[in-house]
Order: sequence, then structure tokens, then C-alpha cells
Amino acid sequence: MADDCTHIPEELPDARPRTAGCGDCLEIGSTWVHLRMCASCGHVGCCDQSDHHHARHHYATNPEHVLLRSFEPGEAWWYCWIDDFAFEIDGVGALRSA
Repeated sequence: MADDCTHIPEELPDARPRTAGCGDCLEIGSTWVHLRMCASCGHVGCCDQSDHHHARHHYATNPEHVLLRSFEPGEAWWYCWIDDFAFEIDGVGALRSA
């Protein structure tokens, strides 16, 4: 597993996505570049390359939600906000198939 991050719990979170796209962008009629999903609660937000940075805003308002997952098809990586560390976990695949 990711030895450089101390925020990965023994039992991985099993959150499911709340929306198929960035819920905040959908509400305001905006678009996004890439999607990220909060591993704690399933909030789907847009990435930092998108205009509104909704995934980062979600973490800023929910600082206990330290892990996110890529919500892009075929991507299986995770990210820890606190350690600024991206990683993959053996045996854990992508949330959406490519």
C-alpha cells in the first residue's frame, strides 16, 4: 500500500458516487475538465484544472474528508489532501470502466 501516507485506514471507505458528474457544476450549468470523488461521502466534484475547483472546495469545507479517488473512466488512483500524495491500492480498480 502507500507507505508515504498515514491517512489510509485499515478498512478502505466504501463511498459510492452521489452524482454522475460534478454536482455543483451541474447546479450552476457549468462544465468540468476531470472528476474526483470524495472517498468519505461520495461527493463528486471537478478537479483543480476546472474553473470552479469543487473537489478542493469540498475538502476545504469538510477537512476530515482527506482522501479522494479519481472518478475518470479507467483511472484507479487515490489522493490524500493532507500529504499531497497520489497513490494506487493493489486490488482496487477504477470506479468507472473505460
